[in-house]
Amino acid sequence: MSEWWKDAVFYQVYPRSFLDTDGDGVGDLEGIRRKLPYVASLGVGAIWLSPVFPSPMADFGYDVSDYTGIDPMFGDLAGFDRLLEEAHGRGLKLIIDQVYSHSSDRHPWFQESRKDRTNPKADWYVWADPAPDGGPPNNWLSVFGGAAWSWDSRRRQYYLHNFLEEQPDLNFHEPAVREAILNVARFWLDRGVDGFRLDVANFYVHDAQLRDNPVAEGHSGDRPYNFQRHLYDRSRPETLQFLAKLRALTDEHQGRMMVAEVFSADPIVRMTQYTEGAARLHTAYSFSFLHANALTPSLIRRSLEAWTSQDAWPSWSFSNHDVARVLTRWGGPETPARAKLLLALLLCLRGTPFLYQGEELGLPQAEVPFERLRDPEAIRFWPEGLGRDGCRTPMPWRTSADAGFSAAEPWLPIDPRHLPLSVEAQEADPDSTLAFTRRFLALRQANRALRRGTIAFRDSAEPLLIFERSEAGERILCLFNLGQTEGTYTDRALCDAETLAMDHGGLLEDGSARLPPGSVLIVRL
Repeated sequence: MSEWWKDAVFYQVYPRSFLDTDGDGVGDLEGIRRKLPYVASLGVGAIWLSPVFPSPMADFGYDVSDYTGIDPMFGDLAGFDRLLEEAHGRGLKLIIDQVYSHSSDRHPWFQESRKDRTNPKADWYVWADPAPDGGPPNNWLSVFGGAAWSWDSRRRQYYLHNFLEEQPDLNFHEPAVREAILNVARFWLDRGVDGFRLDVANFYVHDAQLRDNPVAEGHSGDRPYNFQRHLYDRSRPETLQFLAKLRALTDEHQGRMMVAEVFSADPIVRMTQYTEGAARLHTAYSFSFLHANALTPSLIRRSLEAWTSQDAWPSWSFSNHDVARVLTRWGGPETPARAKLLLALLLCLRGTPFLYQGEELGLPQAEVPFERLRDPEAIRFWPEGLGRDGCRTPMPWRTSADAGFSAAEPWLPIDPRHLPLSVEAQEADPDSTLAFTRRFLALRQANRALRRGTIAFRDSAEPLLIFERSEAGERILCLFNLGQTEGTYTDRALCDAETLAMDHGGLLEDGSARLPPGSVLIVRL
């Protein structure tokens, strides 16, 4: 079976902000379909589509009220089928988000479960009696702040929600729940999707004894959730048993794959655990880079060298819909040169890269005033937070004030700084970040060492980051200057090296590489 996901670069589409075609200020499936030629022109091999299922939108689609439908604001199942068919016609795979850890509190399953303690779905969610003092049954905390338990006056019990109170956790200890979720996956696989991105995959199963989490020594004090070691509310061993069943179902449909989002204090260890062997997931990504606030050579080297398994395959991303855009978050100049360096670095790492819409344009984090915030997490933790609204603003297609996104007021404001970086503005510029992205994706596709090769880091003084990708006798050296001072790197093999790509950097006649600040140099040895 072809492991196509190891060769592909994935492009994440956040539907609400991609293109609005029906004039309601929110992007839709038809908008994505119309822009498939653009996505294909980048040279990516697959699309990750964020949730488009029916939802009250308390968490903008990650609170699902119907797992096998399409929310009317995005379109309908027929429109989804057209999108899938046309994506395949352009050589693009399409994977969809699946949110199995929790549903919306408006889901019929939860509406029935909360009625009483004896109905057929009474045990489909995590219910618990109060502690002797009337409080929650244990000390578990929500990622979004406060207790992970909310009181329900009908059942006179607490229910678990690792995220918003509108997102009750499903009870994966209940066999009927596991079967229902497998049926959801089967529905979409039978429909022809190429796989799934599994939201918070290590949150599926909770400790059946509801034991308290211990204190995290030396914790980060930015939010209460980090005060605990999350031993009992996530990453339980039973999760792997369910994932084995999900993998078996996926393998029944040839050429499909699953990538997991893993949220853990030991991200590389957990990523490996969830992807090692034929009974686990095909690949996974963590927040190793997504939660990092600065780019250093040691960050990259430490993360890649920690991945020692030969039986598991990693994925990496620098930006997505949950964190501030990397060009802003990692500091340094918010310039096209810096954007190109970050793109080149991501695309050279061993593993499957995930690009987030607008990353190919070098977009900085958008400024969203407090009164325009929509994200419940951003509002709760304002003025500090992950900046989820600022990375979700509309895709700038044109330089006009509406960015070519919608004829109506968009659901989030357009940052004027994004307009000069629009697709329209960059298409005609051969030196643009967009043009660089296309060239570099083509380079990656043409060189197997960059897709499948091993990675070995060279010792060099910071801020230089240098590593070699090797596969079947092909050797490619990747050199990056991540800092603000010029550096040089000398290797006799560079005397005969062939330059494959460069931005500002260059080879010298004495077998040295000259690396000005922010430069990129890729050579074949």
